[in-house]
Amino acid sequence: MSAAYVDTSFLLAIVFDEPKARALSKRLRDYERRLAGDLLRAEALSAAKREGLPVDAIGPALAGISVVLPVRSLEPEMGVVLERGHLRGADLWHLACALYLAAENAGELTFLSCDGAQRRVARLLGFTTP
Repeated sequence: MSAAYVDTSFLLAIVFDEPKARALSKRLRDYERRLAGDLLRAEALSAAKREGLPVDAIGPALAGISVVLPVRSLEPEMGVVLERGHLRGADLWHLACALYLAAENAGELTFLSCDGAQRRVARLLGFTTP
């Protein structure tokens, strides 16, 4: 079963119909399972409000993404991520959450992001980043 962790930058590029939105949307549909930490919801809702969209307008985009709720602190995974490079807090958290999901098999979970620094670190961690 193909699975992808979806970062907020990837989802919002689709929602806000950025230039590559159609291709990104197609790529997202290629995965049977789409996963993200609950931080994605907070960031997406905040961005919708900032852009003047009704908060419920983001619902359809979020509907196909399963929420991951870690049962412990992600500090160990954050340490692993930071060994590969510095990232902003939210980007660090998304990659730590993806590592939590992937456990020892980061190569089996694709990491979808439009953020260059985050994608670079994700590749260093062993994630596929198309």
